[in-house]
Amino acid sequence: MFKRKIYDKLIEWKQTSNGKTALLIEGARRIGKSTIVEEFAKREYKSYILIDFSVASKAVRELFDDVSDLDYLFLQLQLQFNTDLHQRNSLIIFDEVQLCPRARQAIKQLVKDYRYDYIETGSLISIKRNVKDILIPSEERKINMYPMDYEEFLWAIDDKTTIPLIRKCYESGRGVGEQAHRKLIRDFRLYMLVGGMPQAVSEYIRTNNLRMVDEVKRDILNLYEDDFKKIDPTGKASLLFDSIPAQLNKNASRYQVSGVLRTERADSVLELIAAMQDSRTVLVSYHANDPNAGMATNKDLTRFKLFLCDTGLFTTLMFKDRDFTENDIYEKLLADKLSANLGYLYENAVAQILAANGNELFYHVIKNETSKHNYEIDFLIARKNKICPIEVKSSGYKTHKSLDEFINKFSGRILNKYIIYTKDYAKENDVIFLPVYMAQFL
Repeated sequence: MFKRKIYDKLIEWKQTSNGKTALLIEGARRIGKSTIVEEFAKREYKSYILIDFSVASKAVRELFDDVSDLDYLFLQLQLQFNTDLHQRNSLIIFDEVQLCPRARQAIKQLVKDYRYDYIETGSLISIKRNVKDILIPSEERKINMYPMDYEEFLWAIDDKTTIPLIRKCYESGRGVGEQAHRKLIRDFRLYMLVGGMPQAVSEYIRTNNLRMVDEVKRDILNLYEDDFKKIDPTGKASLLFDSIPAQLNKNASRYQVSGVLRTERADSVLELIAAMQDSRTVLVSYHANDPNAGMATNKDLTRFKLFLCDTGLFTTLMFKDRDFTENDIYEKLLADKLSANLGYLYENAVAQILAANGNELFYHVIKNETSKHNYEIDFLIARKNKICPIEVKSSGYKTHKSLDEFINKFSGRILNKYIIYTKDYAKENDVIFLPVYMAQFL
């Protein structure tokens, strides 16, 4: 059982809601939703019932077809799960609730009844087939859950001191020093290799063997591929997913759908992209046509980039066509000796960090009138009615022409300017150079 930050949000919900809302936790599969919710139930309630709709019997499912008699429903649940429920001190968990839409619809009556608390977990919750013919309850409070972030990863390997020390340096605007930085950047690269999927982290702690970790991640990727086939039996979603690293490696100004699906264009797969995003396995960054604090109102749905929810999975997907035992890619990545340009790997890591901290993902491209190479800002975040442009670099950080062009064009809208890179903290001409392990504080 790993310590997760979302636990504090569960406590807050229990205290502030006091039974007046159910909690819906959305997130990709295998990120630990069920584990943390069951741990919460054990610690914070006298009793609980966990209904896993991926394995629930027909008899249990049919209980939610008619919820007019809640006394009968609760009696049957106690009998089926051999658990006593206690008024205002029991939790009922609907795990993988997307597989039983009627149970989700029943939340309205269950919350109104007020006897017990309710938490729902799932993925693919909002796609059409999972909401068809049901009334979405307004009594749901929704939160997103993500893979383990860097701090949670350090907690898992029994390091509770590093992040508070880094935070102090960030807040005081100074670096950690050359020797400490070398260790920190190596540790962060380890996190990028292992990732934040609890099974992968557990395997790393158990074996200290990156090959074994890679096998766990390949199993998870295969699971996601199976999910995409359920979303889209044509296989288009799987192809779009598999091509994410290659698309980012092209350094193009958008995901080139026609390069993956010859007969398709971006505007013809918008619904498919939305379904992939709803699976929470994919992060979508949209082009902000007019960068300002209200970027969501002017995003271009046909110009986007795709990232994986977990950089550890991204690393495995990058080399999915090779068997781990036949290459030393992990060793070279860890030592920062891989010859390939790894900018897109760090870009995925930053996308994951920003999304997990509640930021929508946006980017912006300025057309270069004199050459084919445009100026691109990797990420834009809104702060205090202003915007903060972010350029991610794994090398070549001495020059930042894209950031300079963006500053020249939108200077009045900018609060802070950031280069996220692999060196220690620095500041030059109002540009903040931030080591990637400090990106979590933005």
